[in-house]
Amino acid sequence: MSGLGETTARLAGLRKAMEHPPGPGDDAGLTEVRGFGFNPGGLRMLAYVPAGLAPNAPLVVVLHGCTQRAGAHARSAGWITLADRLGFAVLAPEQRNENNPNRCFNWFEPVDIARDSGEAASIHAMSQHMVRAHKLDPARVFITGLSAGGAMTSVLLATYPETFAAGAVVAGLPFGVARNAQEAFGAMHGGTRLDGKALGGRVDRAAPPPRRRPRLAIWHGEADAVVVSGNAQALARQWAAYLRLDEQPDEVQARARWTRSVWRGSDGEPIIEMNLLAGLGHGTPLAASGVDPIGQAAPFMLEAGVSSSLEIARFWGLAPPEAAAQAEAWSDLGPAPSSHEPRSRRLGDKIMATISPHVPEGVQQVIAKALTSAGLMG
Repeated sequence: MSGLGETTARLAGLRKAMEHPPGPGDDAGLTEVRGFGFNPGGLRMLAYVPAGLAPNAPLVVVLHGCTQRAGAHARSAGWITLADRLGFAVLAPEQRNENNPNRCFNWFEPVDIARDSGEAASIHAMSQHMVRAHKLDPARVFITGLSAGGAMTSVLLATYPETFAAGAVVAGLPFGVARNAQEAFGAMHGGTRLDGKALGGRVDRAAPPPRRRPRLAIWHGEADAVVVSGNAQALARQWAAYLRLDEQPDEVQARARWTRSVWRGSDGEPIIEMNLLAGLGHGTPLAASGVDPIGQAAPFMLEAGVSSSLEIARFWGLAPPEAAAQAEAWSDLGPAPSSHEPRSRRLGDKIMATISPHVPEGVQQVIAKALTSAGLMG
């Protein structure tokens, strides 16, 4: 319970420091939209449409974390910069203090996480309004979120799979792991013990059989003390089961502090991507400094040397692939071996023996820790 108390106190302190009615400055240059339609969750709608946006452009829905304002979060994460650069519209729903005193999306309340109900229905109605009002491409609607917004992203992908082509969850949680605040804090701090089949079943039952099943990118810091990184692995297991993929990834790649696990579809294209960053706490990974800065460091917006937003846009097909020189910086740890071998043999001694002659001892330790955290090494 100490973890629950500490987290509640931290959020309450941040809320008190930031609590005041939203004004134009809080919206960070985004425009509030009223009268967008069905709003059972009582949320605010903010939008950003670049000047001269071409018809049939994509839409990116961006969900903020607790205590954050929607506009400031979208701008700090780099989504407004990328919208101007890559040519898409941004929808940024905002929670109200009346719904949640810490301005968290209620990703654990049954009324808010069911199809055509509560906050999930409000966010869906906003996305449909954006598509109609700005003549956007209904086949290229994407959604991402941080923390509680990441957990609500899981909700929207599960309850409206026909609407979203792909999503990205940053420091969030799987769908359906909590039905009240107490269970929510338990999942945040301890993860879930449900296996992939049980987790995938919860997504299967959340909506009628979809015409398509969304692709998913996952980003999480391994030093996250607010939402433990075990939730990233649980989310990957959930989505692998939902997409009828093997629980183990097809390949694992690594850089110095960044491990990427990839599950591929029948066409060979990445369909799930899990990114774990060693030493990173709770927040959105940014590359806010350097030659091409994207985003701005702020509470829960963390300089990491990599822009998760840009990488997510690449995964979705909105940004060009990595340059060849940058792609070569990955160390290929090989495909996931057959599931009948013991886990320690599959991605244990074999992998470490392969990389040991080529990387320093400190890097070996980082890679071993990342693989263990990802559940790919005993």
